[in-house]
Amino acid sequence: MQLKQVVLRLARNPGYPDGDHDQGYVIVAPLNADAKLDVDAWREVKSHCTVRRFNGEKDISDGLLTHRGSHWYFHYDEEDEGPDEPLYRLAEHQLLHGSYVTIAHGDDAEPLTYQVDDIRNKEI
Repeated sequence: MQLKQVVLRLARNPGYPDGDHDQGYVIVAPLNADAKLDVDAWREVKSHCTVRRFNGEKDISDGLLTHRGSHWYFHYDEEDEGPDEPLYRLAEHQLLHGSYVTIAHGDDAEPLTYQVDDIRNKEI
């Protein structure tokens, strides 16, 4: 099965008037023909569906893309990496170059918007 590697970079947000190209995520996941996350394909390959959060040259944390109910999350398994991060209505979003995704960082933090910067094929 072919997965996609999707790079998200911090878009313009309060406190980041120009965004921040050095902050973001790299997600590996299956996409359907409409460029949306494919939950059925994810179930077959979920151990390969990863997320890596970065800030500049440094990886801050890594984890898995998870799905519960109708929602997608970034799940981190180490205490210092932080809580799971819910992805706002990600099941409805097309992950196309230039599209936007909102991610909540922790329970009391304001959600931030990220822009899809790059999409590549990734074989497993």
